[in-house]
Amino acid sequence: MKLLGWLVSFGLITTAGRVITFDTAPLGQTPPGWTIAMTNRGEPPVWQIMRDHTAATQPYVFAQLSKDTSAGRYPLAILDNPKMHDGDLSVRLKPVSGRDDRDGGLVWRYRDPNNYYLVRADALAGNVAVYKVENGRFLSIQPNGIHGRHFVKHTIPTNGWSILKVSVRGNRFQVYVNHRRILRAQDDTFTGAGRVGLWTAGDSVTYFDDFRVNPK
Repeated sequence: MKLLGWLVSFGLITTAGRVITFDTAPLGQTPPGWTIAMTNRGEPPVWQIMRDHTAATQPYVFAQLSKDTSAGRYPLAILDNPKMHDGDLSVRLKPVSGRDDRDGGLVWRYRDPNNYYLVRADALAGNVAVYKVENGRFLSIQPNGIHGRHFVKHTIPTNGWSILKVSVRGNRFQVYVNHRRILRAQDDTFTGAGRVGLWTAGDSVTYFDDFRVNPK
């Protein structure tokens, strides 16, 4: 019971699942319980806790700060526990900068740095899309009911916060931005439970806050 109370006060567990606010993590470091990884080659990612006065929960955010422009380079921050098959994931994200990329995303059913699902919010292109990374290849998943493109147009503000959420049930995925569903998709590639986490691309500098994991 003491451990449970400590986890609740630390912002790690609520009655609705797990919520990570990053506000008691060590400033300038990667918080405990996370593994840093990267898909494909390039400079190592730089994930660390930073102070941001615009954060919804003060005072800290979790930020990816490296700016390597290598093509196909995807920095990852993966939560060590729990593994999830079905459930809901959400995060507040703020794309800050990036010449070639200005993205942030959520990862689920993560097996390793080369195999996982993700939903990406792109501030430069102004769209949201679901992908799978399979054996290191970045492959789009066609949204249901949309023809001729693999994404949904949606404004993702630079230096502004958006809430990105994915609801996962079997091979079906539903994506929400600021609590409004904008996309549905399905895929059968990764069927087992896997870890969850955060994602960026290329030279994206992106801040994250209030990461929520609700396994079903």
